[in-house]
Parts: sequence; structure tokens; C-alpha cells
Amino acid sequence: QVQLVESGGGLGQPGGSLRLSCTASECTLNYYSIAWFRQAPGKEREGISCISSSDGSPDYADSGKGRFAISRDIAKSTVFLQMSALEPEDPANSTCAAVFLDSCPGTNITPTLVGSWGQGTPVTVSS
Repeated sequence: QVQLVESGGGLGQPGGSLRLSCTASECTLNYYSIAWFRQAPGKEREGISCISSSDGSPDYADSGKGRFAISRDIAKSTVFLQMSALEPEDPANSTCAAVFLDSCPGTNITPTLVGSWGQGTPVTVSS
């Protein structure tokens, strides 16, 4: 069973940075691509980014392009999401998920692709 645990959320300042971590159960990154989603209050969950299990290549939805960077450390079974230039629209519950594909689906990162979810970590932006 795939287990995912997020950390690193919290309070960031406008224009500042946060790094989110998603630690997966052993060997997960070898078989599953990992995606990050976020859901703001009153809004639908949206995909931000995905990193492929096959070669570690990243994909970004429009919401994640330019300011976010996804990476992984296979030895630590952890995927990171570096959030930069934080904006007032960024506050949300951010969740990582295991996608049952060995390659990410380009910009179309949707919840329908997800096999397992983490619990989420909140991101708040305030000065």
C-alpha cells in the first residue's frame, strides 16, 4: 500500500518561498509518478506539478509554471515542491499523490489519475 506524508507547509510571506516535501513509502518513486495538487477554500482541487517515475522529468500545469519547481530524491523516497514568489492566490491545502503512470500526463494533471493521496499540508501567505 502506498503511503505519502507531506511536510513543509505553513506561513510564507508574499514574494517569499516555501518548500514542501512528500515522503513516500519505500520503492514508491520507482513505480509511481508523484503529483502535487492544491485546493483553496471554496475552490476545486487543481493539479500543480508532476514528476515521472520513469526518468524524473517534470510536468507543470498552468498554475504551477514559472514559480514552482518539482524535484525528487529517490534515496530518501521524497518529492519536493519548491514554491517561489508566493502570491495571495497561493494559500491552499497542498497534497501529494501517487499517479499510477510511469510518465506524467503533461499539463493535464487531474485527480482522476490518482491512486493514493497524502493527508495534505496547509500553505498560508501573509505579511
